Amino acid sequence: MNNNKKSIYSALAANLLIALTKFIAGSFTNSSSMISEGIHSTVDTANQLLILYGLRRSKKAPDKSHPFGYGKELYFWSFVVSILIFGLGGALSIYQGIAHMRQPELMGDPFWNYIVLILSLIFEGTSFVIAVKAFNKTRNGLGWWDTIIKSKDPSSFLVVFEDGAAVAGLIIVMILMALSHSLKIPELDGLASIIVGLLLVFVSFILARESRSLLMGEGIASETRNKIAALVEQDICVLKTKNILSTYQSPEDVILMLIIDFKDDLDTEDITMAISRIRTSIKNEFKFIHYVIIQPE
Repeated sequence: MNNNKKSIYSALAANLLIALTKFIAGSFTNSSSMISEGIHSTVDTANQLLILYGLRRSKKAPDKSHPFGYGKELYFWSFVVSILIFGLGGALSIYQGIAHMRQPELMGDPFWNYIVLILSLIFEGTSFVIAVKAFNKTRNGLGWWDTIIKSKDPSSFLVVFEDGAAVAGLIIVMILMALSHSLKIPELDGLASIIVGLLLVFVSFILARESRSLLMGEGIASETRNKIAALVEQDICVLKTKNILSTYQSPEDVILMLIIDFKDDLDTEDITMAISRIRTSIKNEFKFIHYVIIQPE
């Protein structure tokens, strides 16, 4: 099992165990923030199932209707997950919090809420540590934000953000729940729900931004384009690389098109042999480039 799937499965197990207990505790103690946390865990569980489904679909072999394969399935399902986080997670939690602040009700004995929150923090924290370790293996010395921007695999950072938001949300809920109960200010419980919702909205925007870019046909980085141009121009038959077009089909599958200016004194056979050499060199150097289309200028 690869690192991404390991982190997804660990998050799935944690959220599945926690969601039900949060709902039960929230219904018994009349806690808005606890219900929001239950919604949060339920949405996260569904999200992990969808990402696993997307990963599985993206590995499907090419066929006549999809000659370049099904790699973009991962980007599509990642975008669906971002919508679910925004709508079912963020917006619903904010609505729940506002409703509780408009019609505040004193919380019952929060003892079981604290038990559930502490257990949730242990499970979510463990899942978060596993996700961070898996994510760090993909960074290659880059900072966190640079890695996310340059990543072509939303599943690599989705669990990190979800679990990070979950841990932050749990801490916020515990603090405001304690203040709400001790100070007899039930509005603070609703405020906790709103803050959890805003956290989820923030996560959904980041995931939607990256998934949309890849779904719309994001190409390779400028550094990679420069390396490809330099590699192509090493060939004795090439004058200049005129243009480089590319798109990610999946995190490990790129379609590349090159428009190359060859020397004028070459015949058709020379150009054909040069194209074959260039294609082989690129595929050997960049393992994630599976399709190379070369158009002589």
